Amino acid sequence: MRSRALAAAAPKAVLFDRDGTLVVDVPYNGEPALVEEMPGAREVLDRLRGAGVAVGVVTNQSGIARGILTRAQVDAVHARIEEILGPFAVWEVCPHGPADGCACRKPEPGMVLGACRRLGFEPGQVAVIGDIGADMGAARAAGAAGVLVPTAVTRPEEIAAAPAVASSLGAAVELLWRDPR
Repeated sequence: MRSRALAAAAPKAVLFDRDGTLVVDVPYNGEPALVEEMPGAREVLDRLRGAGVAVGVVTNQSGIARGILTRAQVDAVHARIEEILGPFAVWEVCPHGPADGCACRKPEPGMVLGACRRLGFEPGQVAVIGDIGADMGAARAAGAAGVLVPTAVTRPEEIAAAPAVASSLGAAVELLWRDPR
């Protein structure tokens, strides 16, 4: 676990990437039955909710733009995720493809900023936890704290560039609540 510059105060909200962070990554998943939680996800979310911390999801879903998925399929997967992991205060979904040039697709800050507005928090009061550099880029661009929890798909350069790195979701949350002074 390593940390550079995290927020001086504990976050009031934590936004999670979906695939590879909260649930096992099934590329272009439109089937709720394939949803499987990542190890420890429910416990981490329950702990945050119990402490009064808002939890949300920010997720790129380019399968919609590519015609592989419908928004209804994505919504059905999200409903299944909530059955398994409990309710989320906010969902932000980018339905665009990489070449669309939108402001919401991570690493752009649009979804993080949108979630902050909907939750009523400034970006500096929020943290983003994800498994790839685009998640950290969105956090940085929005002015939120970021913690990378690497998986097999995380590239070494993404780990090196991350503001903080943790070995698990639980360790990421502990890192966010550690007094940096």
